[in-house]
Amino acid sequence: MEDDERAYRVVRNDEEQYSIWAAERAVPRGWHAEGFTGTRPECLAHIDEVWVDMRPLSLRRAMDAAG
Repeated sequence: MEDDERAYRVVRNDEEQYSIWAAERAVPRGWHAEGFTGTRPECLAHIDEVWVDMRPLSLRRAMDAAG
């Protein structure tokens, strides 16, 4: 994987969880392109920057509602 120079895109699902997906492939159902494309390490670095709360959105909402 270290010599993988393919383009990837950062994708996010409705629970605001992130992953990467090969740029030449259609984004899978339930996921949306997040707007960042690059090499695998670049995409993973981007996710490290933007995914600051690993809890799923539904859990965050439930915790907020509980007080």
